[in-house]
Amino acid sequence: MQDLHDIKVNRIVNQLKQRKPTTYLKLHKKTVSHMVPKPHSKTYDDERLDISDFDDIISIDPEKMICVAEPGVTFEKLVKETMKYNLVPKEVSEFKTITIGGAVAGCSIESMSYQYGGFHDSCLEYEIVSANGEVLICTPDNENSLIFQMIHGTFGTLGIITKLTFKLIPSKPFIKVVYKRYKTLNEYKQAIWDHFEKRDIDFMDGMIHSPSLFVLSIGEFVDEAPYTHNYDWTRVYHESTAKLEEDYLTTPDYFFRYNKGVTNVYPKTPLFRLLFGRFINSNTVLRLATSLRKFISPNVIPITLDTFIPFSKIDTFFDWYVTEINHFPLWCVPYRIVHKYEWIADEFLEHVNDDLFLDIALYGMHRDNPEHYYRIIEKKLIEINAIKTLISTNLYSKEEFWKTWNKTNYDKVKKVTDPNNIFRDLYDKTCFKASDPK
Repeated sequence: MQDLHDIKVNRIVNQLKQRKPTTYLKLHKKTVSHMVPKPHSKTYDDERLDISDFDDIISIDPEKMICVAEPGVTFEKLVKETMKYNLVPKEVSEFKTITIGGAVAGCSIESMSYQYGGFHDSCLEYEIVSANGEVLICTPDNENSLIFQMIHGTFGTLGIITKLTFKLIPSKPFIKVVYKRYKTLNEYKQAIWDHFEKRDIDFMDGMIHSPSLFVLSIGEFVDEAPYTHNYDWTRVYHESTAKLEEDYLTTPDYFFRYNKGVTNVYPKTPLFRLLFGRFINSNTVLRLATSLRKFISPNVIPITLDTFIPFSKIDTFFDWYVTEINHFPLWCVPYRIVHKYEWIADEFLEHVNDDLFLDIALYGMHRDNPEHYYRIIEKKLIEINAIKTLISTNLYSKEEFWKTWNKTNYDKVKKVTDPNNIFRDLYDKTCFKASDPK
């Protein structure tokens, strides 16, 4: 398998060395992008480099609990193969077709993140191909350590990840989930903090159904289950959290319980889920939206974003949110900050001392003038030293943007991995519209 991988790498190395860096370049992959569709983004017209065959698992070492795989491996495939050894990744993204390379580029987290951080925090080594066709081996402690750290959350603008080495953990066939309900934010916070300190459970996420209904979903690996549910057809997981006391799922079904959408589930009605639910999921919806992007008004696309709030600022944010936005339900994912990330600006980190953040995810909100809501949320996040993912509409000014993201470190790596800017600058790629073609 390694020999085949090397052949693939040599192919794209040769293509990059032979091409003239006069136009922007993006990657063509087998799976759909899990960025929120931006109908007017000019990246759709970028030249494409085909890496669709980088989707093999190269090795699984059950004794060392380490996996080596290519970036196009989906979490669905990864979980299926690692569970043959009673192992799973430390973080499994919520959609089946999210890839491990995409999880690094977009900083994916999920319900084990309260212990382990994001998927990128479980990684030990990356093989990265630069825009000039140089193959770089990057680890946290070699000469390419800054590249290793900065590749997280940069959406493919610092090079091409061609191989990842990452840690696994022991698993069991089933997961038992208990749903704890709270009437106030203070009670909810206390429960989250208790589990964060004790590390006494395997999984923790939650659903905020309203300002007076907070649900914490506590999961543990188990060997046996008296019954199992799955959420791949008519059932809607976020609705179950408000109704059930407990639940049992197979381990893969738990990992992908949100595969039809987190709080914006498709199809929308019980009847249409009964008729078409087997065939429609997040992947098909995103693929259709991308195909029809030229005919879709940006106002039709639901407001979608993940906000990362320092635990100490969650009261301030939530009070403001209820007054200014008041859209529910919200997905809540506690996220342990493993270390002060190099891609975050020093100025930002000076004001943040929290080891725990809450990802408060707003999905599926329809409002007139969506840009207004994106912008007021951005302003509030800046005010309280919070952050958000860059998966959807971003309206930061350049000055605001680089006060959160680390421009000094970004530019250092960019000079090495993409000196001619063929992969685009992070701000230009993610904020409102891509820059004009060269």
